[in-house]
Amino acid sequence: MADSGPIAAKRCDSASVSSVSMETISALTDLEDLERLYQQLCAEEKEVESELDKLVGQQGNINTKMLVLQRMGPNLQLIGGDASQLSGMITFTCSLAENVSRKVRQLDLAKTRLYKVIQRADDILDLKFCTDGVQTALRNEDYEQAAAHIHRYLSLDQSVIELSRQGEESSAVDASLVMLQEAEQKLKVIVAERLDEAVAAVDLAQVERFFKIFPLLGLHQQGLARFGQYLCSQLASKAEENLLLATSGDLNEKRAPLIFADTLTLLLEGIARVVETHQPIVETYYGPGHLYTLITHLQQECDRQAQKIVDKFIQQRDYHNKFQIVQSSMMKSMPTERIEPRELDPVLMEVTLMNARAELYVRFLRRRMMADFEVGDARSITQEHRQNVEKLLQNSLLSRTMQELIGYYIPMEEYYMRETVNKAVAMDTYEKGQLTSSMVDDCFYIVKKCISRALSSSSIDCLCAMINHATSVLESDFREVLYNKLRQGFPATTLQDIQRGVSSAVSLMQSSLQQGKFNTLGIESAEHAKAAFLVTLNNVEVCSENITTLKRNLENDCSKLFMQGSGSGEQAKIDSCLSDLVNTSSKFKDLLQEGLTELNTTAIKPQVKPWISSFLSISHNIEEEEFNEYEANDPWVQQVIVNLEQLMAEFKVSILSNNTVKNKSDAAEDRTLNQLNIYTLSIPFFFLPSLSLLVIDFPHKSALSPVIYDTLTSLMTSLVSIEMEKTVLKCTFSRLGGLQFDKELRSLVAYLTTVTTWTIRDKFARLTQMATILNLERVTEILDYWGPNSGPLTWRLTPAEVRQVLALRIDFRSEDIKRLRL
Repeated sequence: MADSGPIAAKRCDSASVSSVSMETISALTDLEDLERLYQQLCAEEKEVESELDKLVGQQGNINTKMLVLQRMGPNLQLIGGDASQLSGMITFTCSLAENVSRKVRQLDLAKTRLYKVIQRADDILDLKFCTDGVQTALRNEDYEQAAAHIHRYLSLDQSVIELSRQGEESSAVDASLVMLQEAEQKLKVIVAERLDEAVAAVDLAQVERFFKIFPLLGLHQQGLARFGQYLCSQLASKAEENLLLATSGDLNEKRAPLIFADTLTLLLEGIARVVETHQPIVETYYGPGHLYTLITHLQQECDRQAQKIVDKFIQQRDYHNKFQIVQSSMMKSMPTERIEPRELDPVLMEVTLMNARAELYVRFLRRRMMADFEVGDARSITQEHRQNVEKLLQNSLLSRTMQELIGYYIPMEEYYMRETVNKAVAMDTYEKGQLTSSMVDDCFYIVKKCISRALSSSSIDCLCAMINHATSVLESDFREVLYNKLRQGFPATTLQDIQRGVSSAVSLMQSSLQQGKFNTLGIESAEHAKAAFLVTLNNVEVCSENITTLKRNLENDCSKLFMQGSGSGEQAKIDSCLSDLVNTSSKFKDLLQEGLTELNTTAIKPQVKPWISSFLSISHNIEEEEFNEYEANDPWVQQVIVNLEQLMAEFKVSILSNNTVKNKSDAAEDRTLNQLNIYTLSIPFFFLPSLSLLVIDFPHKSALSPVIYDTLTSLMTSLVSIEMEKTVLKCTFSRLGGLQFDKELRSLVAYLTTVTTWTIRDKFARLTQMATILNLERVTEILDYWGPNSGPLTWRLTPAEVRQVLALRIDFRSEDIKRLRL
């Protein structure tokens, strides 16, 4: 049997058709191999037929393309002709351009050589002209003209001069050069000597005359140095004169406390005036960029004179000793020696004024030097220029001295602020008719004064330090004082007990009347404590507002300071410090909230809860007769409204007094009875005639600020709604009882709406929905208001609570309530 392995097959690459050779077919003897080969050939035949069909199908497209190509033939011949013609034109143009450009280059070369010849001739003529002119000018002492000739000689191209020395006139050129060099050296000596003579004679006109000659001789640095020395000598003599006047002046003069700041101001203004006056001369004769050199010389003298002024200031103001005392006082709890803050006030003011003048002077110099660099070319101002300017200004002795003074100033200003704030707290008083006590205005006046003084120094670091210290004083010290006052709580006074008919107060009054006098000492003490608590609440609220105002004002003031040229890094420092003020204001708001919670818990809640609980004593399982009687004589809500009105009036109305007991008329008796809210049911009738001789005039009651009063009213309203909801769930209602409750609730909400600017409808939403449920005629009527039928109404009650309220109606069956699908 023949081999049944793979059958060799060959694929024709050109036609993509495989064929089996006849030798292979003849060699096969097995039927299976033959069948397999047959199937293979059949498959290949199908592939070939498929490819033939595709080619036949493409015949139409191929014919179309061939027709298109045939039509394009003539056009291609035309295009070929045009291309040949265009190539010829381009070749001709290129040749013509090359010929023209070659001739232009030859002309340009000739022009360049001619220009060099003319320049050489001009230089030779200039050289001879300078040689003759400088001699004549020197003989006539016309040094400006001589310097101009020397400057012209120095401006000549040295390469041209060297070429001239190689020509026929080399000897004449050499002689001219020697003569000019000798004249140059001679003129330099003369100008230097004449300038020294003018300086010695203090002849400003001659000084400026010879100062202008130096740059023509190439002596820029030497001219600026000599001129700077002259200006420094003038500044030094004037500064010493001013300092002598300052130290020997009358201490009682108006400007005596600021005499050293004024002396420093005169020094800095004098230098600024010199720079402003001579900057045009320097720019004109020395060129842009040389003002920096002149200011460098002036700044050295400024540093020396400023140091003398500061040393005298430290000596006469006893600055270092004051700092050591302050430092000792702040580090020790019981210092051996203290200094009065008012003694520091003028010294601190003078230091900030001196630093402000120095900062203004530094900004002026920086602006002038950068403008001088920009005159030449604004793009030529490199980072090196900026660094040189900043190095000169920041590393100057003036800047370092001012930084040292400010370093001493900051602890002293902090000491001044803390001590005066502590005094303001210790001397705190409360005047009638005022919402706050004196320490709030006093403390914030002091804080604002200290921060404003630091701001006036124009030092960002100083301002940031004082803002941080002020934040610490307000947040730690001052807030702690207010916190301790609020911690004492709001007392429930005996007068409040009398007003509400408490039996203990009746006993106190009875015993007092039997003794023939009314002891008000305990009442007065409690009233003082209550007034102190309310005033403290007002103080806390005003403090929070004042801090916010202080922060806003500081932002405006700092924006003006930044307009003077402060950097983005300094802006970030200020923003960080101001954000701390915002946090401090928030802490005062938190303290206010704690105080209001205490007031609500102590003064409001113990009174409101019994009034609301009295709702249980009024039956709401009533018939029509009782309903009519309730309508004629309200059994509950009107009394509650009166009680709430009297309760909140204590925090809204201020009652003035002089702490004395006076005899009054019958009208005063009526007013007294009205104030004490004495009812015959609370006090036996036989005590009332005795009261006709008394009017108890208690310490004036402090009123809450409108903001705090609204917040307290809101807390009271929330308490009423919560307690009312608890109380209603303990009652039972008839149909008319539910209607009566709805009327009572509406009256209560209407009253509370009038006593506060805050919306209270939302707080009574649950109670209003409970009243709606209690007014239903049947159980299934709730479905008209529930779910998809609720419309715009949003139910605050859960299904379980709705069933609980429905169960309060005695005429609703529990089976009907349970069958509700809510």
